Parts: sequence; structure tokens; C-alpha cells
Amino acid sequence: MSKNILASMLTNKCPRCREGKLFVSSNAYDLSNITKMNEHCPVCGQPTEIEVGFYVGTGYVSYALTVAYFVSSFVAWKVLIGMTFDLDDNRILYWLFSSIVLVILLQPIFMRLSRSIWIAMFVSYNKDWKDQPLEYNERMDDHMKEH
Repeated sequence: MSKNILASMLTNKCPRCREGKLFVSSNAYDLSNITKMNEHCPVCGQPTEIEVGFYVGTGYVSYALTVAYFVSSFVAWKVLIGMTFDLDDNRILYWLFSSIVLVILLQPIFMRLSRSIWIAMFVSYNKDWKDQPLEYNERMDDHMKEH
């Protein structure tokens, strides 16, 4: 049971209680359920889609994660292997191709992580979630009020 925001985002836990699973499948590579989320947190009942189109903004988060990945992999490659920007040195091409392949393989994890970060930006942790009911606002659909 993690109460740390970073740990809860990395493990795709609900930001309100930091206990319930956000996604139906724990496996990011279960491609049929890659972005399928629980409608509500199974622990505290927090809706995972706060409003229609809520996760459209995750593209920005995913982009930032991808840029951070490329910058950190470039720095690591430069420090560990070294490379020069010379026409006779192909090491930068090796970095580029291996980084592209790896970012494609990591994309399911980045997609889930970006959703987890996005919802954590809008839903605050509530240590007393058991005693305090959810507050609904005018943007929520009527079917969300039932839970």
C-alpha cells in the first residue's frame, strides 16, 4: 500500500486513495486492454474519467516522457560509449536506431504512465477518503453520481 505520489503514479494507482488499480489489466502489454481503465477505482470509487474527453491532454504528458527518454538515453550513451559528430563515426546512428526501437517497445508503458500522471494532476490525495464522500461537480455525467 503506497502513499507516495510518485510510487502511485508509477504503479498506476488511484490518485485519491493511492490503493486501487486504474487499469483493468495490470499488464501494459495486454494489447486488447492497453488503455482500458476501470470506470471507478475499485477501492474508493473515484471515477477515472472525470469528464468526456478527459484523457486528450495525455498526449502532452506522453510527449514530455518521450523527450525525457531520448535526452536521458543520449546522455547515457554519450557518457558510457562516447560519440562524436563526425561523418566517419556511426555510433550516433546506433544510438538513434536503438533508441527508436526501444521507445516503440516502451510505448504501452508510456501511454499508461501518462494517463496516471494526468489524472494525478487533477485528483488530489485524500488520506480520509473512507470518511469523506466524493464531491461531484457539474462536469460529471449523471451515471457517475450513482457510485
